[in-house]
Amino acid sequence: MGGRPVRADLRGRHLSWAGRPALGLLGLVGHLEGEDLSMGNWERFRDRSDAGRRLAAKLGAYAERADVIVLALPRGGVAVGYEAARALHAPLDVLVVRKVGVPGHEELAMGAVASGRVLVVNEEVTQALGISEAVLRRAAAAERKELERRERTYRGERSPSDVRERTVLLVDDGIATGSTMRAAIRALRALHPARIVVAVPTAPPDVCDSLRADADEVVAVQTPEPFIAIGLWYHEFPQLSDDDVRRMLRDSVVARPAGAEDSG
Repeated sequence: MGGRPVRADLRGRHLSWAGRPALGLLGLVGHLEGEDLSMGNWERFRDRSDAGRRLAAKLGAYAERADVIVLALPRGGVAVGYEAARALHAPLDVLVVRKVGVPGHEELAMGAVASGRVLVVNEEVTQALGISEAVLRRAAAAERKELERRERTYRGERSPSDVRERTVLLVDDGIATGSTMRAAIRALRALHPARIVVAVPTAPPDVCDSLRADADEVVAVQTPEPFIAIGLWYHEFPQLSDDDVRRMLRDSVVARPAGAEDSG
């Protein structure tokens, strides 16, 4: 690894280290669990609702606008997006993206799939582990089936929102490697929105910089370095259920700006 910083998505964590090549990816998890990690100058969010409200405060330019829609990445991103959409008086919908894990170590992302048959590959991982294209495609096909099931589960009979010529605030509860968010951006581009704004409570600064090549704007409440893990920046970071997502979508009745029209 040559001593350069390395990142990987393991057990839902974003890991960053330099000068520890002997540990290996899996060994690093146990090593970090025993470390005393400082928050530095960054304040942790109480929970995803708190994160959504604080994110909305940075998105004031998009409040009360008829052309704006919030698309959240399930499941955790929906709790953030729900609060942001309420504060901005914007409609809320989901964009489903699924991580494609390394066989046998599914927590480690080698790519992601999103609506529209989009596949984004983490070439650093696939090349380092010698993952063949056939293995990647099989794993992606399995995740695509789950993606389609979740879309039906979350929306029921409701059609996806029409985002053509609209400003989309693409929300998650944080960004780790960026592969999931990049897949979401590419899926959205195929739907012809006017503008894509990636909006998250927390993300590594270099990943934010790299995503600016894909999105029109990237907004993050905080960009700590080292990042370590999304969950590290929350006091409470529980798993959410499909029922939680359905409830928030059902309850996301917003006070629409004057002249706004329903879509989807």
